[in-house]
Amino acid sequence: MEWLTAPFEVTFVQRALWGGILVSAICALAGTWVVLRGMAFLGDAMSHGLLPGVALAALFGSNLMLGAVVSAVVMTAGVTALGRTPRLSQDTGIGLLFVGMLSLGVIIVSRSQSFAVDLTGFLFGDVLAVRQQDLLLLATALCAALAVSVLGHRAFVALAFDERKARTLGLRPRLAHAVLLGLLGLAIVASFHIVGTLLVLGLLIAPPAAALPWARSIRGVMVLAALLGSAATFGGLLLSWHLGTAAGATVSALAVCLFFLSHVLSGLRHRPARPASVPVPEVN
Repeated sequence: MEWLTAPFEVTFVQRALWGGILVSAICALAGTWVVLRGMAFLGDAMSHGLLPGVALAALFGSNLMLGAVVSAVVMTAGVTALGRTPRLSQDTGIGLLFVGMLSLGVIIVSRSQSFAVDLTGFLFGDVLAVRQQDLLLLATALCAALAVSVLGHRAFVALAFDERKARTLGLRPRLAHAVLLGLLGLAIVASFHIVGTLLVLGLLIAPPAAALPWARSIRGVMVLAALLGSAATFGGLLLSWHLGTAAGATVSALAVCLFFLSHVLSGLRHRPARPASVPVPEVN
């Protein structure tokens, strides 16, 4: 069993594992609503929309996560504002913000004289570089995400299934939508250091989508999604150690594999039984 435990005897792999577990819990809280409301495109747009803030932070030697937070706030405010424009569909507004923010990020990077800004970690993650202070930040982010999820649970449920009823009940669906966008932004900011923005949907969407056929409540989806994300983190780190592959990409790929496995097993579970053959009586 040494092949199973040896990688996790190394300190930086232990920190990577704890970081992945914390991010899996955060993504489970936000990703469940993304899956239930069909907001995958929004999640993808917001993850790529972090590029300008991260690029500026890297250029000026500032904290990358702080730059990501600023970009997430801008994206959240932009999506909320454009969503109130009656003549513009939400998908169109999100697409325009997506392209605009991504273009701005590329322009900022291109202005670097030496192109010394290393955005590989931003795009593909650097889970093995997680530090002790990163774990503290992730733990704080998890507490914040949990508080938002508990306080906004009733409004989020009404928003996910019947926005008109949410308005009738006085739950202020526009405010709930803005808070939900903030929760999504928090999950993406917390995750980009682990799996990168190109692969963040692997932990944000795959575990909740895999949990959906098996859980009987929204809270059950969240708990099972957190467990599946943690399992993907453990298995991804283990495989990357022995196979020499990129850790963040392996974690994300394994999360997607768990999704497909879940739905295959769910399909087999719900397959209708074949009708028993009725013996034909012999005619003498």
